[in-house]
Amino acid sequence: MVSALLMLGLTACNPTLRNHGYIPTEDKPQAVNPDTDTKASVLARLGNPSVKSTFDENTWYYLTSVRQRLAYLRPITEERTITAISFNEDGQVQTVAEYGIENGQYVNYSNRETPTRGRELSVLEQIFGTIGRIPIDQLGGNQNIPGGSGGPGGGR
Repeated sequence: MVSALLMLGLTACNPTLRNHGYIPTEDKPQAVNPDTDTKASVLARLGNPSVKSTFDENTWYYLTSVRQRLAYLRPITEERTITAISFNEDGQVQTVAEYGIENGQYVNYSNRETPTRGRELSVLEQIFGTIGRIPIDQLGGNQNIPGGSGGPGGGR
């Protein structure tokens, strides 16, 4: 009984591997040949790229990553492959570059906030700030105004 519980506990701690991004079927993006391949042949063999370059539409990226998750811990990226395929103006493949996880760089995010114009209101100013600002003639009567007590038909 104790050994069964121990085995169950050990199997619960096995890492889970998940593939993300482009998953090659037969042809890998690294097998693209700059001498013979064009946009059409790359699209036919590999399918749509993961990302097209924002500033240069003639560069396609195929991204693949394997992440390991262990219980409640943050996932760890074990493997990452980025294949960048650049085309010339005629659609012919110019270069094929491959980048791995070792080529990645950490980016520090800035947590600054954009200041707003005006001043900060306290809770009491927010609650009681509208008292006295609504004209009294809009509160009652059978007036046909949006948001008023009247409306079409006027409270008949």
